[in-house]
Amino acid sequence: MVSKRIIPCLDVKDGRVVKGTNFVNLRDAGSAVELAERYYKEGADELVFLDITATEEKRKTLVELVTAVAKAIRIPFTVGGGISTLEDIDVLLKAGADKISLNSSIVKNPELITQAAGRFGSQAVVAAIDVKTINNSYKVFIKGGKEETALEGIQWCNRVTELGAGEILLTSMDRDGTRNGYDLNLLTTVVKNVSIPVIASGGAGSQKDFLDAFVTANVDACLAAGLFHYNELGIADLKKYLTENNIRVRT
Repeated sequence: MVSKRIIPCLDVKDGRVVKGTNFVNLRDAGSAVELAERYYKEGADELVFLDITATEEKRKTLVELVTAVAKAIRIPFTVGGGISTLEDIDVLLKAGADKISLNSSIVKNPELITQAAGRFGSQAVVAAIDVKTINNSYKVFIKGGKEETALEGIQWCNRVTELGAGEILLTSMDRDGTRNGYDLNLLTTVVKNVSIPVIASGGAGSQKDFLDAFVTANVDACLAAGLFHYNELGIADLKKYLTENNIRVRT
């Protein structure tokens, strides 16, 4: 059995880690490099770095900051934000990223998934999908959650799988920052429909929320931000709890 993964997320704006609720009302959470190093030492399995305003501001990801974070850790490192070409991906992988998270760019150019997988391998391509409930349907949003698309969430998850993505980072905008738990209905449906790993994102508020996502939805990994940033939950304590509840995690 493959071990379940715990993944802290660094949402970066203007070079600082921030955290909000439902993608708005951002507040400072600290230095990206310092937090990355802390999570590495605490036993995080992977780390995700999202330059959350790069696409909206029509600029590239902060490569120098990515390089600094990569030097501070020795765990798989995913980077996203403002990535729209194979050249962008190449630069970030050379800067120290292990995987690239693609969101807005693949909605506009789905073939980028196939091209990136062909050049760098599917294992390096993460399809980041942000969904929000609109009229009882999961609608896909881009540009940091600011622009609604015509895409339906479950269908888009299926499509990125077919195009060659190696993993899906699925965020419920409705749950983001609320601490009300992951959207288990959404996650369960997607996990049953796709053949690639799914990372749950949006809503973690307690140890049990992680357990529920692993047991009920059978996700491969759980991502969280504020819960870890503000020292409300330690990764070692979380892994101990999960182990006691028969979830296999890396120690």
